[in-house]
Order: sequence, then structure tokens, then C-alpha cells
Amino acid sequence: MRIVIQRVSRASVSIGSNVKSQIGKGLLILVGVEESDTQADVDWLAHKVAGLRIFDDENGVMNLSIKDVDGEILVISQFTLFASYKKGNRPSWLRAAKHDISIPLYESFCNSLSKSLGKSVGTGEFGADMKVELVNDGPVTICMDTKNKE
Repeated sequence: MRIVIQRVSRASVSIGSNVKSQIGKGLLILVGVEESDTQADVDWLAHKVAGLRIFDDENGVMNLSIKDVDGEILVISQFTLFASYKKGNRPSWLRAAKHDISIPLYESFCNSLSKSLGKSVGTGEFGADMKVELVNDGPVTICMDTKNKE
């Protein structure tokens, strides 16, 4: 699994003209799933995200987690995180998992984060044409890939 985490002041996702989810201070997370991913990848990523200390403490040092600041999370499925661009100029999406693998892992990731936070996690709609708006705070943007755990 591959994720892009952005610390935000606010973020939202819309489908058509309807806002599906919106958050205030917290994390916008884009999630890509590949065929070889498993529940172990979900568990590892959810644990890392919940404990990631990227919010400022009273001294302006990034020392607090999403739980410490009572922040919110918005998770958006993003198969394009597995784009292959080695040949030509048109990306290939062959590494991205099919729906039967990616949807259950995406939902499990959202549920794990929700449990960790003790509140609902905002989501988009899998496979929909979504418009994501955000105000990146910092900016702070971090990429994680379960294939690079060590």
C-alpha cells in the first residue's frame, strides 16, 4: 500500500455538486492499493498514521499526533499512486489492485483509523470522479509505502 499524507487546516471531497465529506484540522490521506497488499499492510499503515507526530506542540515543534490534537482524517482512494511511467508518456495502472482487493483493504484502513481516533473518518466514494479541496498546513506532506517498512 502507498499513501500520501497531507497535514491540513481543512479539506473536503465532492462528487458532482455534493460535498461527501469534509474535515477541519487534521490529515488528508490518499491511499493506493496494489495486488500484493494484505491486511498486514493495512495494520502497519494505520498504526504509523495514528502515531505520526507531525502537529506542533506549544513550542512550535512537530511533536504531537493526530490523536493528541483531536484532529480529523479524510481518506481518499487513489489508484493513480501506482502509476508506472517508465515507458512512454501515458501512465500504466497495472500495479493498482482490482476492486475485489482494493475496496476491502481501503475500508479496513478507514475502519482502523476510525477505531484509533475514536471517531468517524471521512471518505470519498471508491471509483467516483471526486473533487478534493484542501488547505495544506505547513505545508507538511509525507509519503509512505508498505514495501519500504525498514
